[in-house]
Amino acid sequence: MTVALSIDPVLEQILDLARWAPSGDNTQPWRFEVTGLRQVVVHGFDTRTHSVYDLDGHPSQLSLGGLLESMALAASIHGLRMQARRRLGMPDTLPTFEVDFIDQQGLEPDPLAAFIRQRSVQRRRLSTRQLRASEKAVLEDCLPPGYRVTWLEGFKSRLASARLMFNNAELRLTMPEAHLVHRNVIEWGARFSEDRMPDQALGVDPVTAKLMRWIMQSWRRVNFFNTWMGGTLAPRLQMDLLPGLYCAAHFVLVADTQPNSIDDYVAAGRAMQRFWLTATQLGLQLQPELTPVIFARYVREGRVFSGADGMLDLARELAGQYHALLGSQAGEQAVFLGRIGAGKSAHARSMRRPLAELILAPPAG
Repeated sequence: MTVALSIDPVLEQILDLARWAPSGDNTQPWRFEVTGLRQVVVHGFDTRTHSVYDLDGHPSQLSLGGLLESMALAASIHGLRMQARRRLGMPDTLPTFEVDFIDQQGLEPDPLAAFIRQRSVQRRRLSTRQLRASEKAVLEDCLPPGYRVTWLEGFKSRLASARLMFNNAELRLTMPEAHLVHRNVIEWGARFSEDRMPDQALGVDPVTAKLMRWIMQSWRRVNFFNTWMGGTLAPRLQMDLLPGLYCAAHFVLVADTQPNSIDDYVAAGRAMQRFWLTATQLGLQLQPELTPVIFARYVREGRVFSGADGMLDLARELAGQYHALLGSQAGEQAVFLGRIGAGKSAHARSMRRPLAELILAPPAG
């Protein structure tokens, strides 16, 4: 429900900027309830009921962390410090945060706030120029205590990472549960989308995009092309293998301890957002590569994610490749995986819902 905005102008500016935080498939799993002049309740949710990529809610919790970090950065522009408390007693599916913005004398604007709107996903090829030592140092130093970066660079490591993504794409593109997600989150014939991913941002050529659009209208078509026509080959090459090779490096954000709770993943999301914004500040482009992290965790926890024959066995094989590349400890403590490099900003991208659509109407009476 869209509501007319009648809130404090500073709070409105904070929320309007913070809503540009990243979220999986542009789901924007948050709504705002304004409860005071500089107070807001963030009502989070996850997509576990309809997304095979979010069955434990952790990817959505990462996104909520990115939102809270963005709110803190946006508040710093106005000399305000953000204080957020998770409301206990709420279901895990509805993480809820009470947020206050407090005057902080002498607080300087965080320079990362200037890059919140600019930050985006670049799924196309990047430069293979190696990251400079100075760039890596800035990226490593931007992380809060408790997190570190593992770099996968050099041709052999990039090839191994690209192969991991290419192989995971087979799981992603041959699973009926994933087809349901992809069908709903892509906006076809679009360069921008307020609530989904535009097809022009997927990283495939126009011919492949048109074929994908026709095939994905039904699982029967998807299954036929996958079985008899090598239907996954072109998108896997264009969206996974070639981008995985054409970049400066792949990277892993690793927590000092294995994340388990909502608070762990929200904190990881705040670290992720600072890293991504710092990359943007440095003029670098970034693409998340979370599928191996998600399905390796499903395998580790024994979570059944598909009823299709062969999917669980394929996931176990891919989890082995994932841990062989990252190492067992880093694989279990990884909170974010991606590729990075110099390159042009994305020509097409996901936008955001208008702020008015994200603000909950006040209770009746």
